[in-house]
Amino acid sequence: MAKNLIQKKERKTCYIYTRVSTAIQVDGYSLKAQEELLRAEAAHRGYEVLDVYPDKGKSGKNIKGRPKFQEMLDDIQNPDKETPDYVFVFKLSRFGRNAADTLSSLQLLEDYGVSLLAVEDSIDSAGAAGKLLIAVYAAVAEAERENIKTQTMAGRWQKASEGKWNGGFAPYGYKLENGELLIAEDEAELVREIFNTYIENNVGINTIAKRLNNKGLKKKVRNNANTDRIGTSFVKAVLDNPIYAGYLPYGRRKNEKIEGTRNEFHVVKQAEYKLFEGKHEAIISREVWETAHEKRTKTGYQREKTHSLEHSHILSGILKCPVCGSSMYGNVCRKKKKGKEEHYDDIWYYVCKHRRTVGSIPCTFNTYVRQDDINAEVLGIVKELFDRENISEYIAKDFLAESLDINKLQDDLKKLTKNKQKIEEKKTKLLAKIAEMDPEDPLYDDIFSNYNGLIRGFSSDIADLDAQITEVKANIDTNGARRASVEAMKKTISSMWDRIDELSDEAVKKFLNSFIDKINMLEKPDVINGQKFWVDSVKFKVPFYKGTPKEFDTIKANRSFQPNESHDETVVLLGKNVTRSKSHVDLGLDVEDYDRIKDSEKNDREIMDKI
Repeated sequence: MAKNLIQKKERKTCYIYTRVSTAIQVDGYSLKAQEELLRAEAAHRGYEVLDVYPDKGKSGKNIKGRPKFQEMLDDIQNPDKETPDYVFVFKLSRFGRNAADTLSSLQLLEDYGVSLLAVEDSIDSAGAAGKLLIAVYAAVAEAERENIKTQTMAGRWQKASEGKWNGGFAPYGYKLENGELLIAEDEAELVREIFNTYIENNVGINTIAKRLNNKGLKKKVRNNANTDRIGTSFVKAVLDNPIYAGYLPYGRRKNEKIEGTRNEFHVVKQAEYKLFEGKHEAIISREVWETAHEKRTKTGYQREKTHSLEHSHILSGILKCPVCGSSMYGNVCRKKKKGKEEHYDDIWYYVCKHRRTVGSIPCTFNTYVRQDDINAEVLGIVKELFDRENISEYIAKDFLAESLDINKLQDDLKKLTKNKQKIEEKKTKLLAKIAEMDPEDPLYDDIFSNYNGLIRGFSSDIADLDAQITEVKANIDTNGARRASVEAMKKTISSMWDRIDELSDEAVKKFLNSFIDKINMLEKPDVINGQKFWVDSVKFKVPFYKGTPKEFDTIKANRSFQPNESHDETVVLLGKNVTRSKSHVDLGLDVEDYDRIKDSEKNDREIMDKI
């Protein structure tokens, strides 16, 4: 049942919300102290406490990281729970330090007939003056939080410049005592082993991890780790951390705002950062660090090819592992002829990138797939599709026609933006009038209430317009990208397919990548007359045909026939799979349809027209 926000209640009720961060806890405003004070205030005012919501050690920068606050808001909106008259907080900063979140949460309270009382600040949102003060205090609290953040970062910089550890878990190989880094010998030996193995052998981090695991070495499980196996990520983290050479890095990671959000951040590794001389003892020498770092810098880039310079793995990246779904990449088998310096011809394969993963469970697909087999199979599938009557003219034939008129969208965007500007101007002028009002005026409350209603109306209109503007912009971007993608694909196919046999491997790779999204493989190949067929399906980046009743962006191979002399390619025909979504339909082989199509060009054209 819906909540009755109009009904008057004889008794007065409230929720209590408390929050502490580490700093506030030290200052004596513990959760218990806040609750006791607020309970006393509630008793003094004659309010019954319905529930208490304590958030321990939670930041006030936004509401997402405060589970009890969220629970309180949910309970206020819950029709099966009794709605309180008030929410009591110790100070407004306990309710929130971000102005936008504070006002948004307060609006939600008011929507359900709940007021906010900040006891220490003597702010009551039930009155018009209280609402105005909350807006001001929230803005000040946010500014204070930003100031604290700036001061904290300055303090961290100062501490790092003095060579002192800035807090957090000690790096592997060290332990923390009284805030200082000390070498933990039971871990440091593995760190030295990693550096020595790396600089003394021409091997990569994957091989290092494998060798160390084969030796029976284990890393100590601590912090958030859950395995003692040595993984490639662990080896990489050790080799790339200058702290082991006695340096103290600052700024290796940075909190950056997530685009499109108001108060959400994520950690981003920085390419450049500052190195200070640390006060801690180094585990490795500077010479070892410089050697390893120089090698890491060089091997961090793609190696220059020295053999088979003309060869390129044309399906690398778009060919997907049938077990884990990761991309397959190219590998080579290169052997010398017995007693000679010359090599046999290279044999190229595709292998799963995760087949040799260490430190976690590796992929079980260990098969080496011959490139010449699957390359020819994929090209055969694509050729069968593209050989049909100038197929570039059929690509998304109705797909582009369905695109919205870009010019109309642009006009709509201008109108919406102009309307929004007008309403924002009205809102700004009205806010200026509110600021000039005299709180002592006998009509202040009534006028403020009327003005506040108008402000809310303006804010609602602006929010609606923002939503419409976002939708129109998305349509513009989507249609632009759609048109560009389809046109580019048509142009590429028309200009390159006729001379596919003349192109280099690298050109063929770029060509296939321009219109193929992914190629799904079978875990075990179909074997027909001794020939292996690996392809399960090919998914394209845009639909080829659109209309009723058929459309597709994926062709699925089905080899239920036997190849013959006149046609020994993989045959793919078009058939609808109704389990797909409206805009994506899989294609399956239908041998009878195939025979009918091959009977005459007339039938071929008729079926193509229907698709």
